[in-house]
Amino acid sequence: MKIDAHQHFWALARGDYGWLTPELPPLYRDFLPADLAPVLRVNGVEGTVLVQAAPTIAETEFMLGLADDNPFILGVVGWVDFEAPDAIGQITRLATHPKFVGLRPMIQDISDVDWMLSKTHTPIFRAMATSELAFDALVLPKHLPNLQELVRDHPDLSIVIDHAAKPEIAAGQFNEWAANMVSLAQNTSVAVKLSGLVTEAAKDWTVSQLRPYVEHLLDHFGPTRMIWGSDWPVCTLACAYDDWCAATDQILKDLNETDRDAILGGNAARIYRIKGAA
Repeated sequence: MKIDAHQHFWALARGDYGWLTPELPPLYRDFLPADLAPVLRVNGVEGTVLVQAAPTIAETEFMLGLADDNPFILGVVGWVDFEAPDAIGQITRLATHPKFVGLRPMIQDISDVDWMLSKTHTPIFRAMATSELAFDALVLPKHLPNLQELVRDHPDLSIVIDHAAKPEIAAGQFNEWAANMVSLAQNTSVAVKLSGLVTEAAKDWTVSQLRPYVEHLLDHFGPTRMIWGSDWPVCTLACAYDDWCAATDQILKDLNETDRDAILGGNAARIYRIKGAA
């Protein structure tokens, strides 16, 4: 089963997408299951993981409703306010939904770079581990040293690094990001998403520009801890869905079938504990 492990939906009238403004005209409209379903069929994608795009419980409930109505949505990564007094209760309640598979605080938008290390969050991470929920780490390269500490503090927590931590490909930044990713890969179970790279590259990006970053991830996380995703519709700022599929197919073409299948779906099914996925 080919799974797109990172895609979004939104309806502007809901009103809680603070980052989504008219200054992003290609994205400033509704994106819903009817928009994505035909694209998935053309590209042989059988299921998706729907990921939060707004820091509200209401959006998480909205996504779970979409998952109930659309069988191709295999899992939902939602949001909970880690500062709320009832955060653990919210996590426990959401975890009863069979398609609720993880949580994603929007760390890249939080001004405090040390936010994830707050001791007040320790019970939250423990509750996630107890409920077998993944922690989607929406981080930037500057957060990687702290993420290493979080991994050490919570060895039982399933952690997935979104968009390979958004390396600054357009600026040619590689070495520091690469070293930090090696540290995160060594002696841990941390996984990383092969997604979101085209929007970090230059507008005229090429596969050859992406290849060193992907090959570095393959070298250190290996094919059992890489998860393919599109970041649709955000990826459309840089390329069509078909183009991203073609680019990753080209980069992964020398892997054997077992490893490709793992990256393109098997790992997502296992790490997100997706019920019913082959």
